[in-house]
Amino acid sequence: MNYFEFFGLPVSFRIDEAQLRHLYYQNSRKYHPDFYTLASPEDQEETLRLATLNNEAFQTLSHPELRMRHVLEIKGLLNEEGQQRVPEAFLSEVMDINEILLELELEFDGKRLEQATQAVAQLERALDEAIAPVLDRYTEDSPTSREDLLQVRDYFLKKRYLFRIREKLATFAPR
Repeated sequence: MNYFEFFGLPVSFRIDEAQLRHLYYQNSRKYHPDFYTLASPEDQEETLRLATLNNEAFQTLSHPELRMRHVLEIKGLLNEEGQQRVPEAFLSEVMDINEILLELELEFDGKRLEQATQAVAQLERALDEAIAPVLDRYTEDSPTSREDLLQVRDYFLKKRYLFRIREKLATFAPR
């Protein structure tokens, strides 16, 4: 289900978090199972389903990365895990970092680890700064919405790729 529809919110990468929280608490009271103890088993089951949906929707929409994934899934721009392709130009950008990772696996070097960590942080900052205007202006009915969504998808895939690199870098940290 589209979580934005569930809360009656427009599909967006930026949401009013206070409004989301208000709607969540409103639904939490509305669908609380304690209010349905005397209802039919079918009504109790439906209420439990709606309470669960309320929690899942809130957890997704309150987290920016999960919200981004949800919007991209709604728009049909994310395939199954592992079937997405990170843009080739980006892979060229991170080639040096990947080479450092390979070197670290063979022989640990604290300076090289720090160099790679800083390079990842710098790439993440650049990606975040570049996508911010797109996230701010996106609306479903915008004439550029399709292009904006494609940019956001590329950003999302790049960030996930960098997250995996960070995970690899973290394995060297205790040394």
